[in-house]
Amino acid sequence: MMKWEQLLSNKRLGQEQQPHKKDDRTEFQRDYDRLIFSAPFRRLQNKTQVFPLPGSIFVHNRLTHSLEVSSVGRSLGNDVARELLQRHPHLADTHITEMGSIVSAACLAHDLGNPPFGHSGEKAIGTYFSEGKGSFLKDYYCDETGDSLTSEQWQDLVCFEGNANAFRLLTHHFNGRRKGGFVMTYSTLASIVKYPFSSSLAGGKRKFGFFCDETEDYRRIADELGIRRYDSPAGTLRYARYPLVYLVEAADDICYEIMDIEDAHKLKILTTPETKELLLSYFGAEQREHIIERMSTLGDVNEQVVYLRSCVINALETECVKVFVDNEETILAGDFQGSLIDHISEIPRQAYRNCEKVSYARIYRTRDVMDIEIAGYKVITTLTDMMVQAVIHTDKAFSQLLINRVSAQYGIKAPTLYGRIMAVLDYISGMTDVYAMEMYRNINGMSIPTL
Repeated sequence: MMKWEQLLSNKRLGQEQQPHKKDDRTEFQRDYDRLIFSAPFRRLQNKTQVFPLPGSIFVHNRLTHSLEVSSVGRSLGNDVARELLQRHPHLADTHITEMGSIVSAACLAHDLGNPPFGHSGEKAIGTYFSEGKGSFLKDYYCDETGDSLTSEQWQDLVCFEGNANAFRLLTHHFNGRRKGGFVMTYSTLASIVKYPFSSSLAGGKRKFGFFCDETEDYRRIADELGIRRYDSPAGTLRYARYPLVYLVEAADDICYEIMDIEDAHKLKILTTPETKELLLSYFGAEQREHIIERMSTLGDVNEQVVYLRSCVINALETECVKVFVDNEETILAGDFQGSLIDHISEIPRQAYRNCEKVSYARIYRTRDVMDIEIAGYKVITTLTDMMVQAVIHTDKAFSQLLINRVSAQYGIKAPTLYGRIMAVLDYISGMTDVYAMEMYRNINGMSIPTL
């Protein structure tokens, strides 16, 4: 059984032996501030969430999405902490009152590892290795160095996962960065690992939580926090979810589903009556009538939708807090199955599932969304192939031009084949949509940079 006294730790990766600095901010608030002011977080502004980057009508990008998820996550963490303190007064001397700060910081970081162009960019990287030009690397042997990829390293590539990449971005010792990467607290780092097992357990299809290079970092964090470890084949790791992961996941689930509906209304993909009905369906008859009465006092249609959206988010947040607290023992035992959303009351759960169906049929399959996925797939696949070929055939003149274009922080000249390929993926996944498109055009001679 996991214990809150051990699970909530402000020990920092890479600074385990150093004393905490005296500051009015807690260590978890320092995590939040460190993320807010970081370059990878700022770059989320130019990364696609669902819809193409906005023109005259503003819709969500990865940055605004992450900020909203962080806001909901803070509420979830604070409300759960308050309920747990009433149940376990002895926890007052632990970091449980900082649960909202921990979840909020983890929510800021949850999408940091996602490449450009939404989920299509993530898929493009994996399929480049599994079924594209990069598939030759599975059995590739480099004559110059005698280097090749292990089966575990190959799984990292074919199952490339944004969540694992976020953990890498925060913890990896990139050139010029201090040991421990961002030097985040153990609790914040554990909160972003949604799938706490090795890529070799992903079976080529499932998501996973950490790459080979970061396995030892996660092991250290999990063992320090007392996260339950499951039995797994030799050479692999599989842990129970860190409890606060459920709150980070719930905040993400709530925001992306409800905010996508609001964006679709702004873009006139969904009509106003359709949007209102989708959002009102989260409530029973009595509460629904009360909300309609309050909504009728607002003359602007968009403000009415905003009001409905806020009501739904509040309702889902309340439901998820209840599920977490009611299932505390099962969560701490590492036996809880599914997400918090899977266990909320029937009316909001059915409404949420209906929104998922509508989103898939009417939003995610629209021409604009599919066009950005197709374009992104082409751009990411092309850039990945050119850079991978460059780090394999380093003696070629064009390879040197491409390699010299990459900042030294990525370790693009690493001594191992795996290290060089991961450096390529670090470089590409860190790009914004705009930068990736610009590089694609320049490399292909479609545009010439001006000095």
